[in-house]
Amino acid sequence: MSVSQLARSIVESPTLRLNEEARLLRERGEPVIHLGIGEPKNKTPIPAILSTASKLVTGDIKYSPTDGLPSLKKAIIKYTEEYYDRIVAPENIIISSGAKQSIFNLLYCLLNPQDEVIILAPYWVSYPEMVKMVYGVPVIVTPEDGTFNPRMADIERAVTSYTKIIIVNSPNNPSGVVYPESFIAEIVEFCERKGIYLITDDIYHRLVFDGVQAPPGYRFTKKDLETTKVIAVNGVAKVYGMTGYRIGWTIASRELTQVMTNIQAQTTSCVSSILQAGAEGALLGLQSVIESLRLQIQNNRDLIMQELRSFRGVKVTRPQGTFYCLPDFRAYSNNSVDLSNFLLKKAMVVTVPGKEFGIEGHLRLSYSGTAKDVSEGVERMRWALDPESANEIYIGDKKLVRDWL
Repeated sequence: MSVSQLARSIVESPTLRLNEEARLLRERGEPVIHLGIGEPKNKTPIPAILSTASKLVTGDIKYSPTDGLPSLKKAIIKYTEEYYDRIVAPENIIISSGAKQSIFNLLYCLLNPQDEVIILAPYWVSYPEMVKMVYGVPVIVTPEDGTFNPRMADIERAVTSYTKIIIVNSPNNPSGVVYPESFIAEIVEFCERKGIYLITDDIYHRLVFDGVQAPPGYRFTKKDLETTKVIAVNGVAKVYGMTGYRIGWTIASRELTQVMTNIQAQTTSCVSSILQAGAEGALLGLQSVIESLRLQIQNNRDLIMQELRSFRGVKVTRPQGTFYCLPDFRAYSNNSVDLSNFLLKKAMVVTVPGKEFGIEGHLRLSYSGTAKDVSEGVERMRWALDPESANEIYIGDKKLVRDWL
């Protein structure tokens, strides 16, 4: 089959591929533990379910406005005022099929061929590929001090006359690090001064721990929405555990929002009105569901930190948000792809190679599942890798003996 050169250059999403591998293993009855999963395991909040059902039973399911239902926009305006301390107009909002489409639409609208986008490592796996899909050039900036906290000095060295956008994701997938307020303030000031767009991917912004806050970029600019270079992307997928609803939104200038609306009209036309109704229900319903989810994830974070501390040779930065951590497994292998495949084959544990996030020698572990999965998953990994661990283990109803160390 003949496909375009661009299409051939885009790699498969490793996280979605691993989800499919885990699903197929479970279908075969294998006792796989999925520590690569990128979604919470909670049920959809009741207000979202009721709003979805209420819309569905009307039977009036037609096209919706390309930029989103006015009622959902009204809920987003309220949400933005409460959590961003910024008043926005309906014309500053466009609702898309997930925050992923929101980011893609932005890149499509802002980039010319060979324009550069600075991406901070570790990064979400889709950022570089989406940049390449619109003929942009991803420029990866990795902290030279070995931490997961970006430094302005590293970013400034990477900026060229072709730099058009910087993407910031905090709380960060995959590391769980929340960037300090001082850094957010610095990068906002830098982008405003240099005329570089700053896309803040805020999809995890309320899943934070230990009293830490993820400061919004808007807090550090005095410019209004029509002149600022700061653009916010958010959605209901992570903080409400509504990944299947595919509802994201962008807060931007009226001019840019209109261009994004034109693009969306020619691609997906609009977002399902049923799913928008569910998102509206979540945003306007009791917000205690988020606190319940946050506390559950924080407890799992504490558990996985405890388990990893007893894992000989493994180093890990304590996450301040999200439901991921990115431990350093270089004591066992510098090749994270091989290591991930080994753990799946020997221990039936799904992990995501750090190479996919721009940090080789690490594995992304998700603790969004059950406490039992977190504890048993790490125990299996320790059995497979650490020669000082017990030589025998039960995986499912099978007793296995380690014979490769």
